[in-house]
Amino acid sequence: MNAQTRSTALITGPTSGIGLDLTALFAADHHDLVLVSRGAEKLSQLAEELKQKHGVAVTVIAMDLSEPEAPAALCAELERRKIEVDVLVNNAGYAQYGAFTETDADQERRMMQLNMVTLTELTKRLVPGMVKRGRGKVLNVASTAAFMPGPLMAVYYASKAYVLSLSEALASELQGTGVSVTALCPGPTRTGFQARAQMESSRLVQGKIMDSATVAKVGYRGLMAGKPLVIPGFSNQVQAMAPRLIPRSAMPAIVKRAQARVHA
Repeated sequence: MNAQTRSTALITGPTSGIGLDLTALFAADHHDLVLVSRGAEKLSQLAEELKQKHGVAVTVIAMDLSEPEAPAALCAELERRKIEVDVLVNNAGYAQYGAFTETDADQERRMMQLNMVTLTELTKRLVPGMVKRGRGKVLNVASTAAFMPGPLMAVYYASKAYVLSLSEALASELQGTGVSVTALCPGPTRTGFQARAQMESSRLVQGKIMDSATVAKVGYRGLMAGKPLVIPGFSNQVQAMAPRLIPRSAMPAIVKRAQARVHA
């Protein structure tokens, strides 16, 4: 793309894990970028690296997207800078591990705000412009957790079920508009996600699991192809099918065992 025809991708949570790898893919394909997360220093450093390596324009906006007023503030800043978003990547999100009666309520509230409300509001605010222009793409990062209940990460699993349901519904609504919506549903992925969720000892993330670069590549290809649902890896696709094959009453116990901590 030349400077006149480049599209602009807004990516939330771009400084680590799947978000970082997606950001690199967009830059390599010469999309201009708007990068949004809390850490101003990390954002600025990443922006300089991408500018030098790929020659793309990079706008950084340091903002805590788990705050209720953040989506409106972000979109106001985009309008002030006269930036039109062609691709929205709702990647920012986190989890909290533990029994529902013991996990921190404030952290769960912020998690629900980030994983669901911010994602929804950014989509609500930015997609109408895409429809008006007759082109655009949205990538919502969900999880294979979206397909089943998740004891020991109950709120996180429920939040990803919301993301998947919303994405599939919007993909259908927007058919024929030139705007596509893709839900990316990775399984366990080797990132900093586990440390933040304090679940490094969970049985679910032991052994060999997919790396974030692979997940990002599969998700990026699916987004560009306009696929409504992308599940990287055959084993994860089988996992997503499990609730259709196993009695619903049995699923919570199966997931709970997979989520339990491995004891020495």
